[in-house]
Amino acid sequence: MSRAEEVPAFQGGEDVKSETPASPAALGDTEAALLCDQARDLAEAGHLERAAARYERVVAQAGPRHRARAALGLAVVRERSGDTAAARRADETAIATEDTEFAPRAAYHLALLCEGEGDAEAAADAWRTVLALGNERYLAVAHHGLARLAESRGDRDAARGHWQRALDAPADPETVAEAARDHAERLLERGAVAEAAEAVSRGLAARETPALRVLLGALHVERAIAEFDAALSDGSGALDPDSAAVAHELLARLLAVRGDAETAERVWHGGLTHRDGEVAALVRARLRRGFLEPDPETAERTGEAESWWDPYLEAAVASDSAPLLAGELFVALSRMHALLAVRQADGAASATELRAALAGALRVGDDYVWGRALHDDLRGRLRRADGSA
Repeated sequence: MSRAEEVPAFQGGEDVKSETPASPAALGDTEAALLCDQARDLAEAGHLERAAARYERVVAQAGPRHRARAALGLAVVRERSGDTAAARRADETAIATEDTEFAPRAAYHLALLCEGEGDAEAAADAWRTVLALGNERYLAVAHHGLARLAESRGDRDAARGHWQRALDAPADPETVAEAARDHAERLLERGAVAEAAEAVSRGLAARETPALRVLLGALHVERAIAEFDAALSDGSGALDPDSAAVAHELLARLLAVRGDAETAERVWHGGLTHRDGEVAALVRARLRRGFLEPDPETAERTGEAESWWDPYLEAAVASDSAPLLAGELFVALSRMHALLAVRQADGAASATELRAALAGALRVGDDYVWGRALHDDLRGRLRRADGSA
């Protein structure tokens, strides 16, 4: 039995015997197109082997146009089934037809397949094949692929040329926007803000996307950081105390937003220890914005203008670690509560056991950096209450 007779036609979801002649060149355009459509539907339904059989028949028996389409479809099916070697061969079959549409698409698929397998050299060859085939709609994606590969091997000069050509391609605005986003993100990571801004601008000119808008916002943040840093670095003394305090706060907070908590902490410290006492006081007031203020009557009676925990809160805000401090406090509170609540629930607990539970709860703070200050606060309260040492 011939291969043509072995492969059933797909009609209405049922397999029937094909009456197509077995000649290797017997498939006309209409039948080849129908088989490709059937194969696509089968693949979408998850019937990969049946789809592959139809694609293989078209590859073997149809003219170049449909052979290219079928070979590309076969490559996708083989990749989905995990046979990447067969997928590569099918892509190469489609490329060999030099069809203006399906050959560059097959080279595109082959390049991504090779990248996914870590075969950078083969991927670069496939991207260059896309360029050689000359379909303008795929120029941007090919240059984008070559730019990525050049970046990964550290060849920034080669990458720069491909980035520029990817952003210059007019026929594929979606890929231009994606390439612009990728390029701008890499530039921002290297601190090349001006170049990143140019890439974003060119991407937005091709197509406005939410990702590019986010990058545009990130660029504004970077520029603001640069401006505040320049203002604070100006040694002329022309910056008034209010403006200096604003610059310290905003620079520190933007650095924290960027993820540079260490530098943010240094900026806060520089403001808090400023040689101008007025600036230092204004910076501290900004750092403490939102802190719980002590009750005035209690402060007057005890002479305590601040709570014992304020230095820890200030340090946490300055180092962008307030959530960590809050987490520590809740863990400690939960441990103390558990130690006390278990004995409270146990009606048979002796006085000794209750005292031990209380002592254990009091010692929970020992495990934390703020524990000593908590104990010192308790000792101070006891001394003030009974006048003892």
